[in-house]
Amino acid sequence: MNEVLNMIDDLKKVKQKLVSGDTAGAIKLIDESVAYKEKEVKDFVNFLESELSKVEPINKRNHIEVRQEQEEGVGRFPAPIISKNATERTINSPNGPISMRIFVPKGDIRGIYYHIHGGGWVLGTAHHQDPILEEISNQCGVVVASVDYRLAPEHPYPAPNEDCENAGLWVLEDLTKEFNTNKVLIGGESAGAHLAVTTILRLRDKHGYKGFVGANLLYGVYDLSGSPSAYLWGDRHLILSTPIMEWFTDHYVGKGDIRREPDVSPLYANLNDMPRAFFTVGTQDPLHDDTVFMYNRWHAAGNDARRKGSSVEIYEGATHGFERQPTQLAEASLARIRNFISDCLSD
Repeated sequence: MNEVLNMIDDLKKVKQKLVSGDTAGAIKLIDESVAYKEKEVKDFVNFLESELSKVEPINKRNHIEVRQEQEEGVGRFPAPIISKNATERTINSPNGPISMRIFVPKGDIRGIYYHIHGGGWVLGTAHHQDPILEEISNQCGVVVASVDYRLAPEHPYPAPNEDCENAGLWVLEDLTKEFNTNKVLIGGESAGAHLAVTTILRLRDKHGYKGFVGANLLYGVYDLSGSPSAYLWGDRHLILSTPIMEWFTDHYVGKGDIRREPDVSPLYANLNDMPRAFFTVGTQDPLHDDTVFMYNRWHAAGNDARRKGSSVEIYEGATHGFERQPTQLAEASLARIRNFISDCLSD
């Protein structure tokens, strides 16, 4: 309880900074200063909420049926755009084969971006973000390696964490040699951002690796016991809701007492020796507090004293998954992410 109260105090301080305009701690509230119109975002959110009200929330559905709809692009899901320029690799691990989806840039190779997809540990595949990852590869000059980790509930915790750890080892030990680079970034969205952080921690604690040059972390979930915004959001269906978050979490870790273990909720981990990080979240996201709390813990651990500082950007009016929506806001956010990746490779 004390930890939660302290984190709530931290959030109040962050919000006070935003209100006062104090961004010395690299906290930025992104609004009209970015090239998009507030009305466009509000209109899209209203449209999204109206459309989602017509479909049954996924927490009342069978997860296998939801996966099929996601792959086919029906119901709440847009059809995935599959790139013909991606290649598939199968790597060996102690737990069996793991599939990796690879993009190689058209120009010079400056580094590697190890990507972990989102989907609440239950949904999603590496090929669902082909257009975004291919553009990152070509514009930033990085080999993108996206992992298809095992999904819950068929493979609950710790299976996803183990697969991401083992795939990370392959990236560091094999892919870096293949492309003659030692500059590696890691990143992901939602549950993928969560797994990116647990992977950084596993590689640090179990293998002594502290060399990631950057971490790109979009609207991650870092406290599976429930941050205030996730717990208090309620039934409002904007991609996520409190019941949907509970559905995902129950599939991943069950209803046991491990939800505050650092390997499950990295908000409670020792965050020393972490890489420079770029946190992104919207104000209309139930996971808003997870990002703000994690950024504060990341910063308080002293990581930014050793390298260019980490930052968190909070997008006014943006929902969960907003960077894949057809808005100027999404385009602006993706451009800033690519700038972060390129900047990390220039250090």
